[in-house]
Amino acid sequence: MCEDWIQPILADAKSNGLERTARVYPEAGGKFKIDGKDILNFSSNDYLNIAQHRHVMDCSREALDKYGIGSLSSRLVTGTLPLHEELEARIAKEKGYETALLFGSGYMANAGTIPVLAGRDDLIFSDKLVHASMIDACKLSGAKLVRFAHNDFEALEKRLEQFPATGNRRLIITESVFSMDGDIAPLKEIAALAEQHETMLMIDEAHSTGTFGPLGAGLIREHGLENSVTVSMGTMSKAMAGYGGFVACSSALRNLLISSSRAFIYTTASPPAVLGAAMGALDIFESSPRLGNILQANADYFRSLLHEAGLDTMQSQSQIIPIVIGDNEKAAAISATLRDEGIIAAAIRPPTVPAGSARLRLSITLAHHVGDLERAAAAIIEAVRHEV
Repeated sequence: MCEDWIQPILADAKSNGLERTARVYPEAGGKFKIDGKDILNFSSNDYLNIAQHRHVMDCSREALDKYGIGSLSSRLVTGTLPLHEELEARIAKEKGYETALLFGSGYMANAGTIPVLAGRDDLIFSDKLVHASMIDACKLSGAKLVRFAHNDFEALEKRLEQFPATGNRRLIITESVFSMDGDIAPLKEIAALAEQHETMLMIDEAHSTGTFGPLGAGLIREHGLENSVTVSMGTMSKAMAGYGGFVACSSALRNLLISSSRAFIYTTASPPAVLGAAMGALDIFESSPRLGNILQANADYFRSLLHEAGLDTMQSQSQIIPIVIGDNEKAAAISATLRDEGIIAAAIRPPTVPAGSARLRLSITLAHHVGDLERAAAAIIEAVRHEV
């Protein structure tokens, strides 16, 4: 009786083309087989195709054999293993920061950091399209949220002038590569505004870690903005192909996070096998520094095939390529058609993206060869034309 309210909500979601299901797949990479049929997965974040790389898996096994399956406690009790601090040191070096701090996931990294940087008397200036975890973190902080038009640094400047510093802390948050649009933020201009207005700056590099910058260090490092960006946040679940999140920052901020970040304090430390896999992924970044360049070249080629057919890929400049459909049900129908043809291309609908902008979100990975990209492009073009 107390759950009678649930069914009407589910029925409403279904009628609006917003019903969601968690499908089971035999693997999570960019290419696999189902019942002997070749499947191209364009909804995987294993951008560099290293989830099953022998070295990464060996590093994970070594950590498992040495330390067991879990860290068995929070970091501040007995959960900090040598691997935690070793990985943090390597991430800090890669990102060009003094130090780094691990979190259980990318969501927890944002949720645990933003409320420490800003509180009830403070201001957060946010790009309108930042990840849901950042928005939720802003709500947790209690700070006043001031949003600015997507990737519009002139709009940000007006907002900063509209809400000048009055003794309170101010924080700008954005992403470097946006997870649903695949476009890139004007980081140099935003960093200059942060310095000019003496405002902290936090950038989510979840989708640019491993795919841009020297040795996959991301776009902050590529543009030499380490001294201008207060916090470089990233994940180990995209190009690093594992699980977990982190922030690279100053030693002072790391000490503050250790003392006051609820998402860090009140959770069990990351398990050893996850840490070992991340170490292995960093080894791959260092030994194969051109993987990101190859990935972006492939993405450029795939985009060109879609553009020739007149498909709308928005402002994509990365391995993430959206194809805007608009209607929720049409996007879902196209996704289902492609699935029947052995191509996984997830339909992304509100509230993940704004109303009226339902789309296919495609992730190019190094599992996809040129022939795969051409086959997928042809199938996508035909499916979109048939439905739209």
